Amino acid sequence: MSALLAIVRRDLLLAARRKSEVLTALFFFMIVVSLFPLGIGPEADMLRKIAPGILWVAALLSAMLSLNRMFAADHQDGTLEQMALSPTPLALLVGGKVLAHWLVSGLPLVFLAPVLGIQFDLSARALGVLMISLLLGTPLLSLIGAIGAALTLGVRGGGVLLSLLVLPLYVPALIFGAGAVEADISGLGASGHLALLGAQLALALFFAPWAATAALRIALE
Repeated sequence: MSALLAIVRRDLLLAARRKSEVLTALFFFMIVVSLFPLGIGPEADMLRKIAPGILWVAALLSAMLSLNRMFAADHQDGTLEQMALSPTPLALLVGGKVLAHWLVSGLPLVFLAPVLGIQFDLSARALGVLMISLLLGTPLLSLIGAIGAALTLGVRGGGVLLSLLVLPLYVPALIFGAGAVEADISGLGASGHLALLGAQLALALFFAPWAATAALRIALE
């Protein structure tokens, strides 16, 4: 656990030195979400209907902006090879990097989304469901994205290939995350959607670090 915390602390310190990259993702999320009410108009019913999908798609795209840098810098300076040779299991270290990525790019979106959701005339209950769905969904995006980032490590044009690999895998999270808010707005209850989203997160927590580790070992060879 000390090695895991050391990896998380290291990546957070590096992110603090590159504030522009973190702020770029947040500003992208804010701008994309804010443009839709301006373009569609002040019709409250329409805004409430489209709000879950817009907020979730914007969060998904914002989280993707930093995926290709999850392992790239460590691969270039040789840190990744030292991590692979260390006695600590590489899957545990990969889990630490995924956790740091979520703390930097996912967790801020969880707190920012309800503030932006006010523009869409969402109720306090719907905003709470939105926060819970993003709290379950954004770690899932980071875990799935880690597999794509590991598979495209060192590949020319890896950014485009990463998007093609990851976006189809994001679809279930998008469906159940946005569907939870839509179900709450319509009065059907969001518990089923949130349970399925939590089940996806549990599976990803178990399998994603091992899959990313296998891909990283292939890239290092």
